[in-house]
Amino acid sequence: MELILMLLLPFPIGFFVRNRLAAFVTYIAAHSFVFTFQTMELLREWVRGSTDAFPAEVTDFDALPYGIVNLVIFGVGLGLVWLGHRLGSKRRKPRTVDLSA
Repeated sequence: MELILMLLLPFPIGFFVRNRLAAFVTYIAAHSFVFTFQTMELLREWVRGSTDAFPAEVTDFDALPYGIVNLVIFGVGLGLVWLGHRLGSKRRKPRTVDLSA
């Protein structure tokens, strides 16, 4: 879910939202909702006995790879917001025409 969000949402947000801070806050809000929902669903499945996301007996470091992967996805999404905003602001910049030639 989080990976799909990262592929579909951050670049268009950065491209179409003029204010960079608003673009970042919008992506952070969407990502926070999806991350919370995804984690809740994985924990519900783990409590029911599924070992697909987490091992049967969790130690302190078993959730570390899950956190690292999600942090990387979040960072890439923020980078895509920045890239989209940079390209969008270049596109919105008025171009001048040299009429003296």
